[in-house]
Amino acid sequence: MFGDFFDNISRYPSYFVTIILGIFISAFGWLAPLWKRPVTAVALVGFLVGAVMVIVLTLKAMLGFTPIN
Repeated sequence: MFGDFFDNISRYPSYFVTIILGIFISAFGWLAPLWKRPVTAVALVGFLVGAVMVIVLTLKAMLGFTPIN
């Protein structure tokens, strides 16, 4: 009885990983053609780095990790 239960429970991590990968592929799949041209690839990298920096600096300021001058 419990053998089937634990067998089903052991399948959840792989199901979770599959769902997360599917979400990322469907959400960011439209960016794949932009990597083929160097101009758009450089712009895309710059945009992604800038977006990450804005989020990091905003969270640091909001959480009080660094004082705002």
